[in-house]
Amino acid sequence: MRSWRFLLSRRWVAFALVVALLAWLAWWLGEWQFGRLEDRKERNATIERNETAPVAPVEQLTSPGGEVAAGDEWRVVTATGTYAVEDTVIVRYRTRAGASGVEVVVPLVTQEGPALLVDRGWVAADNRGADVGDVPAPPAGEVTVTGWLRRDATGDSTAVTDHSTRAISSDRIGAALGREVYDGFVLLRSEDPPPEQPLAPAELPELDNGPHFFYGLQWWFFGLLALGGFGYLAWDERRGSPRGGRATQSARSMPPSTGSITPVTKDAAGDSRKAAARPNSSGSP
Repeated sequence: MRSWRFLLSRRWVAFALVVALLAWLAWWLGEWQFGRLEDRKERNATIERNETAPVAPVEQLTSPGGEVAAGDEWRVVTATGTYAVEDTVIVRYRTRAGASGVEVVVPLVTQEGPALLVDRGWVAADNRGADVGDVPAPPAGEVTVTGWLRRDATGDSTAVTDHSTRAISSDRIGAALGREVYDGFVLLRSEDPPPEQPLAPAELPELDNGPHFFYGLQWWFFGLLALGGFGYLAWDERRGSPRGGRATQSARSMPPSTGSITPVTKDAAGDSRKAAARPNSSGSP
């Protein structure tokens, strides 16, 4: 049996580094999935708590230049004002049940002055966007809305171009429209008076833990598998390859093949065709 010194060879050191990197990556991905699980549990608890909270005026929970608190997200709020239809913003790439569509955000200019961004719902459309004239109009005149308060999205997807975006950010939309707006936005639950043609209502999140726990375990299993595989291969290298050794030894112990000798027969009369020809003492046949 060999010693473990072969592990110091360049090949095995490189192999060990690759395995260590894969194991660390699997551990990190598992931790990331478990972190997402905790975030989802916290979000679910917030939604369940705020479902039973009383309806609040929007100005009690947010303000222009402020920030919606994490604990106030998904609270039901109410506001009264007039829709600024000319400043409608289309949210692209919102697919439902395999159908492409967009969400329609319209600023509601409140009686207090600032505008509240209201996500009025979803409408089927080309994912590249839709013109304002393509979507059903909101109620005219003074409207009272109720809906779920949401925090702003972040990142490059919140950029606003030609009254369209991929994610809702009150800062970005307010700056693009040149309006003072409340922080955050509202997912519409109801309008009074109701519109002539309502949009598909907002989809609320599922209150479950999702697949994150099992995904985390899966990544950790992959990491243990990589470490275990490295250990087995190192052990197998140390003890040698018995099967290969036996096969080699057997091959070496076999005598070399001498081939086959085909008897030479004579066609002369009286000689047996099966008898092997042998030279006589004079060397002639």
